[in-house]
Amino acid sequence: MISVRHLCKEFRINKHHPGRLGALRSLVSRQYTLIRAVDDVSFDIAPGELVGYLGPNGAGKSTTLKILTGILVPTSGEVRVGDRVPWAQRKAHAARIGAVFGQRTTLWWDLPVIESFDLLQHIYRIPPARFRANLAGFRELLGLDPFLHTPVRALSLGQRMRADLAAALLHDPEVLFLDEPTIGLDVVARERIRQFIQQINRERGTTIILTTHDLSDVAKLCERVLMIDHGKLLFDGQLETLRRRFGGERELVVDFAEPYENVAVPGASVKEREGLRVTYTFRRDESTASDLIQRLSRDYRIADLTVQEPEIEATVRRIYEERLLEAQE
Repeated sequence: MISVRHLCKEFRINKHHPGRLGALRSLVSRQYTLIRAVDDVSFDIAPGELVGYLGPNGAGKSTTLKILTGILVPTSGEVRVGDRVPWAQRKAHAARIGAVFGQRTTLWWDLPVIESFDLLQHIYRIPPARFRANLAGFRELLGLDPFLHTPVRALSLGQRMRADLAAALLHDPEVLFLDEPTIGLDVVARERIRQFIQQINRERGTTIILTTHDLSDVAKLCERVLMIDHGKLLFDGQLETLRRRFGGERELVVDFAEPYENVAVPGASVKEREGLRVTYTFRRDESTASDLIQRLSRDYRIADLTVQEPEIEATVRRIYEERLLEAQE
Protein backbone atom coordinates (compact mmCIF):
# COMPACT_ATOMS: atom_id res chain seq x y z
CA MET A 1 0.00 0.00 0.00
CA ILE A 2 2.73 2.49 1.04
CA SER A 3 6.33 2.19 -0.09
CA VAL A 4 9.02 4.68 0.98
CA ARG A 5 12.61 4.34 -0.25
CA HIS A 6 15.56 6.52 0.82
CA LEU A 7 13.33 9.52 1.44
CA CYS A 8 15.11 12.83 2.08
CA LYS A 9 13.73 16.32 2.54
CA GLU A 10 15.92 19.39 2.98
CA PHE A 11 14.91 22.96 3.77
CA ARG A 12 16.98 26.08 3.13
CA ILE A 13 16.70 28.52 6.04
CA ASN A 14 17.75 32.12 5.46
CA LYS A 15 20.64 33.03 7.78
CA HIS A 16 19.91 36.24 9.69
CA HIS A 17 22.67 38.77 10.40
CA PRO A 18 21.93 41.16 13.29
CA GLY A 19 22.22 44.97 13.13
CA ARG A 20 22.01 47.45 10.27
CA LEU A 21 25.14 46.24 8.56
CA GLY A 22 23.87 42.70 8.90
CA ALA A 23 20.56 43.64 7.26
CA LEU A 24 22.43 45.31 4.41
CA ARG A 25 24.65 42.26 4.05
CA SER A 26 21.56 40.02 3.87
CA LEU A 27 20.15 42.18 1.04
CA VAL A 28 23.37 42.05 -0.96
CA SER A 29 24.31 38.43 -0.38
CA ARG A 30 21.88 35.90 1.07
CA GLN A 31 23.25 32.96 3.02
CA TYR A 32 21.35 29.82 3.91
CA THR A 33 21.51 27.04 6.46
CA LEU A 34 20.59 23.61 5.13
CA ILE A 35 18.28 21.60 7.41
CA ARG A 36 17.66 17.92 6.63
CA ALA A 37 14.23 17.21 8.13
CA VAL A 38 14.01 13.66 6.76
CA ASP A 39 17.22 11.72 6.19
CA ASP A 40 17.27 8.47 4.18
CA VAL A 41 14.03 7.01 5.55
CA SER A 42 12.68 3.73 4.14
CA PHE A 43 9.68 1.62 5.17
CA ASP A 44 6.68 -0.31 3.83
CA ILE A 45 3.12 -0.37 5.18
CA ALA A 46 0.74 -3.13 4.12
CA PRO A 47 -2.96 -2.58 3.34
CA GLY A 48 -5.06 -2.43 6.50
CA GLU A 49 -2.18 -1.76 8.91
CA LEU A 50 -2.52 0.76 11.74
CA VAL A 51 0.98 2.11 12.39
CA GLY A 52 2.20 4.57 15.00
CA TYR A 53 4.82 7.09 13.85
CA LEU A 54 6.69 8.41 16.89
CA GLY A 55 9.27 11.09 17.50
CA PRO A 56 9.93 14.28 19.46
CA ASN A 57 9.18 17.75 18.10
CA GLY A 58 11.25 18.46 14.99
CA ALA A 59 12.04 14.77 14.42
CA GLY A 60 10.54 14.70 10.90
CA LYS A 61 7.13 13.10 11.52
CA SER A 62 4.94 15.86 10.08
CA THR A 63 7.32 16.39 7.16
CA THR A 64 7.02 12.71 6.26
CA LEU A 65 3.23 12.87 6.41
CA LYS A 66 3.14 16.00 4.25
CA ILE A 67 5.19 14.20 1.60
CA LEU A 68 2.94 11.12 1.78
CA THR A 69 -0.15 13.31 1.36
CA GLY A 70 1.37 15.20 -1.58
CA ILE A 71 1.67 18.57 0.18
CA LEU A 72 5.48 18.59 0.00
CA VAL A 73 7.88 17.43 -2.69
CA PRO A 74 10.88 15.49 -1.36
CA THR A 75 14.47 16.43 -2.13
CA SER A 76 15.21 12.83 -3.13
CA GLY A 77 13.89 9.32 -2.73
CA GLU A 78 10.91 7.33 -3.95
CA VAL A 79 7.40 7.23 -2.49
CA ARG A 80 4.33 5.38 -3.67
CA VAL A 81 0.94 5.29 -1.99
CA GLY A 82 -1.11 2.64 -3.76
CA ASP A 83 -0.24 3.11 -7.42
CA ARG A 84 0.41 6.87 -7.10
CA VAL A 85 3.32 9.24 -6.56
CA PRO A 86 1.65 11.69 -4.17
CA TRP A 87 3.14 15.02 -5.31
CA ALA A 88 3.08 14.11 -9.00
CA GLN A 89 -0.58 13.02 -9.01
CA ARG A 90 -2.03 15.33 -6.40
CA LYS A 91 -5.63 15.42 -7.65
CA ALA A 92 -5.98 11.65 -8.06
CA HIS A 93 -4.13 11.09 -4.79
CA ALA A 94 -6.31 13.48 -2.76
CA ALA A 95 -9.42 11.60 -3.90
CA ARG A 96 -8.10 8.34 -2.38
CA ILE A 97 -6.76 9.51 0.99
CA GLY A 98 -8.05 11.20 4.12
CA ALA A 99 -6.07 13.43 6.47
CA VAL A 100 -6.68 14.97 9.88
CA PHE A 101 -4.17 17.46 11.26
CA GLY A 102 -4.96 18.17 14.90
CA GLN A 103 -4.12 21.87 14.73
CA ARG A 104 -6.06 22.62 11.52
CA THR A 105 -9.54 21.89 10.25
CA THR A 106 -10.63 20.94 6.75
CA LEU A 107 -14.14 22.24 7.44
CA TRP A 108 -15.49 25.68 6.48
CA TRP A 109 -15.15 27.93 9.51
CA ASP A 110 -18.44 29.86 9.27
CA LEU A 111 -20.65 27.06 7.95
CA PRO A 112 -22.61 24.54 10.00
CA VAL A 113 -20.94 21.11 10.08
CA ILE A 114 -23.65 19.50 7.93
CA GLU A 115 -23.12 22.08 5.15
CA SER A 116 -19.39 21.34 5.13
CA PHE A 117 -20.23 17.66 4.73
CA ASP A 118 -22.60 18.50 1.84
CA LEU A 119 -19.83 20.46 0.10
CA LEU A 120 -17.42 17.57 0.54
CA GLN A 121 -19.95 15.23 -1.06
CA HIS A 122 -19.86 17.35 -4.23
CA ILE A 123 -16.08 17.88 -4.14
CA TYR A 124 -15.37 14.14 -3.88
CA ARG A 125 -18.38 13.20 -6.04
CA ILE A 126 -19.62 10.73 -3.45
CA PRO A 127 -22.72 8.81 -4.66
CA PRO A 128 -25.78 10.00 -2.68
CA ALA A 129 -26.59 6.56 -1.25
CA ARG A 130 -23.02 6.06 -0.08
CA PHE A 131 -22.86 9.56 1.39
CA ARG A 132 -26.08 9.02 3.37
CA ALA A 133 -24.89 5.63 4.65
CA ASN A 134 -21.48 6.97 5.74
CA LEU A 135 -22.97 10.05 7.37
CA ALA A 136 -25.53 7.99 9.28
CA GLY A 137 -22.81 5.66 10.55
CA PHE A 138 -20.50 8.50 11.62
CA ARG A 139 -23.33 10.38 13.31
CA GLU A 140 -23.88 7.36 15.53
CA LEU A 141 -20.24 6.36 16.10
CA LEU A 142 -18.97 9.88 16.76
CA GLY A 143 -22.09 11.38 18.34
CA LEU A 144 -22.34 14.21 15.79
CA ASP A 145 -26.05 15.03 16.14
CA PRO A 146 -25.84 17.58 19.00
CA PHE A 147 -23.60 19.91 16.92
CA LEU A 148 -24.36 18.91 13.32
CA HIS A 149 -26.06 22.27 12.64
CA THR A 150 -23.56 24.37 14.62
CA PRO A 151 -21.01 26.59 12.80
CA VAL A 152 -17.52 25.10 12.95
CA ARG A 153 -16.13 28.22 14.67
CA ALA A 154 -18.50 27.58 17.63
CA LEU A 155 -17.42 23.96 18.20
CA SER A 156 -15.31 22.80 21.11
CA LEU A 157 -11.97 21.18 20.21
CA GLY A 158 -13.35 17.70 20.86
CA GLN A 159 -16.42 18.33 18.69
CA ARG A 160 -14.29 19.75 15.87
CA MET A 161 -11.96 16.74 15.93
CA ARG A 162 -14.93 14.37 15.65
CA ALA A 163 -16.33 16.39 12.74
CA ASP A 164 -12.90 16.43 11.04
CA LEU A 165 -12.60 12.66 11.37
CA ALA A 166 -16.02 12.18 9.77
CA ALA A 167 -15.14 14.64 6.98
CA ALA A 168 -11.89 12.78 6.22
CA LEU A 169 -13.72 9.46 5.83
CA LEU A 170 -16.91 10.41 3.97
CA HIS A 171 -15.39 9.43 0.61
CA ASP A 172 -14.09 6.02 1.78
CA PRO A 173 -10.34 6.71 1.51
CA GLU A 174 -7.87 3.86 1.22
CA VAL A 175 -5.41 5.55 3.59
CA LEU A 176 -6.00 7.83 6.57
CA PHE A 177 -3.22 10.09 7.85
CA LEU A 178 -3.71 11.26 11.43
CA ASP A 179 -1.40 13.94 12.83
CA GLU A 180 -2.02 14.48 16.57
CA PRO A 181 -5.76 13.67 16.38
CA THR A 182 -6.26 13.70 20.18
CA ILE A 183 -4.13 16.74 21.06
CA GLY A 184 -5.70 18.89 23.74
CA LEU A 185 -8.72 16.62 24.25
CA ASP A 186 -10.13 15.49 27.58
CA VAL A 187 -10.11 11.82 28.63
CA VAL A 188 -13.65 11.10 27.41
CA ALA A 189 -13.13 12.71 23.98
CA ARG A 190 -9.78 10.92 23.50
CA GLU A 191 -11.30 7.53 24.27
CA ARG A 192 -14.21 8.09 21.89
CA ILE A 193 -11.87 9.02 19.04
CA ARG A 194 -9.59 6.05 19.77
CA GLN A 195 -12.52 3.65 19.62
CA PHE A 196 -13.65 5.18 16.32
CA ILE A 197 -10.18 4.89 14.75
CA GLN A 198 -9.93 1.27 15.87
CA GLN A 199 -13.36 0.42 14.49
CA ILE A 200 -12.70 2.07 11.11
CA ASN A 201 -9.43 0.18 10.77
CA ARG A 202 -10.96 -3.14 11.77
CA GLU A 203 -14.28 -2.99 9.90
CA ARG A 204 -13.28 -1.09 6.74
CA GLY A 205 -9.66 -2.19 6.44
CA THR A 206 -8.51 1.43 6.16
CA THR A 207 -4.73 1.79 6.30
CA ILE A 208 -3.89 4.31 9.04
CA ILE A 209 -0.69 6.17 9.96
CA LEU A 210 -0.90 7.87 13.34
CA THR A 211 1.54 10.45 14.66
CA THR A 212 1.03 11.52 18.25
CA HIS A 213 2.75 12.76 21.39
CA ASP A 214 0.16 10.95 23.48
CA LEU A 215 1.80 7.55 23.71
CA SER A 216 -1.28 6.06 25.32
CA ASP A 217 -2.85 6.41 21.83
CA VAL A 218 -0.11 4.21 20.41
CA ALA A 219 -0.31 1.70 23.25
CA LYS A 220 -4.06 1.24 22.73
CA LEU A 221 -4.22 1.38 18.92
CA CYS A 222 -0.96 0.24 17.30
CA GLU A 223 0.85 -3.07 17.19
CA ARG A 224 3.62 -1.70 14.96
CA VAL A 225 5.57 1.52 15.48
CA LEU A 226 8.08 3.56 13.50
CA MET A 227 10.40 5.82 15.51
CA ILE A 228 12.18 8.80 14.00
CA ASP A 229 14.62 11.29 15.49
CA HIS A 230 16.67 14.02 13.79
CA GLY A 231 15.20 12.86 10.49
CA LYS A 232 16.49 9.28 10.78
CA LEU A 233 14.35 6.18 11.24
CA LEU A 234 15.56 4.52 14.44
CA PHE A 235 13.11 1.66 14.86
CA ASP A 236 10.54 -0.19 12.75
CA GLY A 237 8.81 -3.12 14.39
CA GLN A 238 6.26 -4.43 16.83
CA LEU A 239 5.44 -2.36 19.89
CA GLU A 240 5.92 -5.44 22.04
CA THR A 241 9.44 -5.92 20.59
CA LEU A 242 10.24 -2.34 21.54
CA ARG A 243 9.06 -3.01 25.07
CA ARG A 244 11.05 -6.23 25.36
CA ARG A 245 14.30 -4.72 24.08
CA PHE A 246 14.19 -1.35 25.78
CA GLY A 247 11.49 -1.55 28.41
CA GLY A 248 13.90 -1.55 31.34
CA GLU A 249 12.46 -2.86 34.58
CA ARG A 250 9.18 -4.70 35.00
CA GLU A 251 7.18 -4.87 38.21
CA LEU A 252 5.72 -7.81 40.10
CA VAL A 253 3.05 -6.84 42.65
CA VAL A 254 2.45 -9.58 45.23
CA ASP A 255 -0.28 -9.78 47.88
CA PHE A 256 0.89 -12.22 50.55
CA ALA A 257 -1.66 -14.34 52.39
CA GLU A 258 0.08 -13.68 55.73
CA PRO A 259 2.78 -11.32 57.06
CA TYR A 260 6.46 -12.19 56.54
CA GLU A 261 9.46 -10.41 58.02
CA ASN A 262 11.80 -11.15 55.12
CA VAL A 263 10.31 -11.15 51.61
CA ALA A 264 13.55 -11.01 49.61
CA VAL A 265 13.68 -13.10 46.44
CA PRO A 266 16.72 -13.72 44.21
CA GLY A 267 16.54 -11.88 40.86
CA ALA A 268 14.34 -9.01 42.07
CA SER A 269 14.48 -5.96 44.31
CA VAL A 270 11.83 -4.76 46.72
CA LYS A 271 10.60 -1.39 45.48
CA GLU A 272 7.74 -0.81 47.88
CA ARG A 273 6.10 -2.54 50.82
CA GLU A 274 2.72 -1.70 52.31
CA GLY A 275 1.04 -4.16 54.64
CA LEU A 276 0.77 -7.52 52.91
CA ARG A 277 1.46 -6.00 49.47
CA VAL A 278 5.01 -5.93 48.12
CA THR A 279 6.12 -4.49 44.79
CA TYR A 280 9.25 -6.02 43.23
CA THR A 281 11.23 -4.72 40.27
CA PHE A 282 13.25 -6.93 37.94
CA ARG A 283 14.99 -6.70 34.58
CA ARG A 284 13.57 -8.87 31.82
CA ASP A 285 17.08 -9.73 30.60
CA GLU A 286 18.04 -11.06 34.05
CA SER A 287 14.92 -12.80 35.34
CA THR A 288 11.57 -13.97 34.01
CA ALA A 289 8.26 -13.39 35.74
CA SER A 290 7.54 -17.13 35.81
CA ASP A 291 10.86 -17.86 37.60
CA LEU A 292 10.16 -15.23 40.25
CA ILE A 293 6.62 -16.49 40.77
CA GLN A 294 7.91 -20.06 41.25
CA ARG A 295 10.46 -18.89 43.84
CA LEU A 296 7.87 -16.87 45.72
CA SER A 297 5.28 -19.68 45.63
CA ARG A 298 7.83 -22.12 47.00
CA ASP A 299 8.70 -19.99 50.04
CA TYR A 300 5.53 -18.02 50.79
CA ARG A 301 1.75 -18.27 50.77
CA ILE A 302 0.42 -15.88 48.11
CA ALA A 303 -3.10 -14.45 47.82
CA ASP A 304 -2.68 -12.64 44.50
CA LEU A 305 -0.03 -11.27 42.14
CA THR A 306 0.22 -9.08 39.04
CA VAL A 307 2.97 -8.46 36.49
CA GLN A 308 3.13 -4.86 35.27
CA GLU A 309 4.90 -3.72 32.12
CA PRO A 310 6.70 -0.35 32.13
CA GLU A 311 4.70 2.53 30.71
CA ILE A 312 5.31 3.08 26.99
CA GLU A 313 6.12 6.75 27.78
CA ALA A 314 9.00 5.67 30.02
CA THR A 315 10.32 3.25 27.38
CA VAL A 316 10.32 5.83 24.59
CA ARG A 317 11.83 8.51 26.83
CA ARG A 318 14.62 6.12 27.78
CA ILE A 319 15.37 5.40 24.12
CA TYR A 320 15.63 9.06 23.17
CA GLU A 321 17.56 10.10 26.27
CA GLU A 322 20.10 7.31 26.17
CA ARG A 323 20.13 6.75 22.38
CA LEU A 324 19.87 3.02 23.01
CA LEU A 325 18.78 2.25 19.48
CA GLU A 326 21.91 3.76 17.96
CA ALA A 327 24.01 1.80 20.42
CA GLN A 328 22.46 -1.43 19.08
CA GLU A 329 23.67 -0.74 15.53
